[in-house]
Amino acid sequence: EVQLVESGGDRVQPGGSLRLSCATSGFTFDDYVMSWVRQAPGKGPAWVSSISWDGRSTYYADGMKGRFTISRDNAKSTLYLQMNRLNAEDTAVYYCVKGLPDAWGQGTQVNVSS
Repeated sequence: EVQLVESGGDRVQPGGSLRLSCATSGFTFDDYVMSWVRQAPGKGPAWVSSISWDGRSTYYADGMKGRFTISRDNAKSTLYLQMNRLNAEDTAVYYCVKGLPDAWGQGTQVNVSS
């Protein structure tokens, strides 16, 4: 059974940082592109970032590059998202996504507020 379990979401002040993690199991992690998608209150899902199977190629949505860093540890089957200089517009549920996507985690809540 494919499992994607996000963690690390929290409430943080504007300008702060968070590191999200996604522990995976049930599939060969390094066979897949992995991504982060977020959903802000009242809005549809929005792609945040993706990383190639070997971690050598990374991609970011506008507004994320330079603030967010996606990475992966294939030995641990874990995906990460380092988020810096957070602002209120980053408030959302963040989902770890496998492949096309064909599987989603349950999400972790990030709340940026003072």
